[in-house]
Amino acid sequence: MMFIGATVYAFEIPNYFDWIVRKTQFLKGIKATLTKTALAILYFNPLWIARHLLFIKLFSGQFDAIGWNILEIAFWSFLANILISFIANYIIQNRFKLKWRFLGSAIFSALMAIYYALSETFFG
Repeated sequence: MMFIGATVYAFEIPNYFDWIVRKTQFLKGIKATLTKTALAILYFNPLWIARHLLFIKLFSGQFDAIGWNILEIAFWSFLANILISFIANYIIQNRFKLKWRFLGSAIFSALMAIYYALSETFFG
């Protein structure tokens, strides 16, 4: 997982955050704030969670546990944490300078990775 974080996520997430800035640069006030937050939440969607769960299964050698049920677990996991995700992404996108957003997101994602790993127990 550290390899994925240092390669895929380290490339993908900062580029997406740059895109959010470009997409919302002409918006002002509450519209800018909510749009930035919503775009961040849309990125960390159930498919992103499912991909994360897939990586956990692959790197832990649980190949037989890989199936379509990962998508269902990811969906319920996403719905259950939407309020926490909204608050965290609001803070990351609207209170952190762009250069610190990846670090803030990485810290939040590290905490959420624990939650995603437990999601199978909660929603599986």
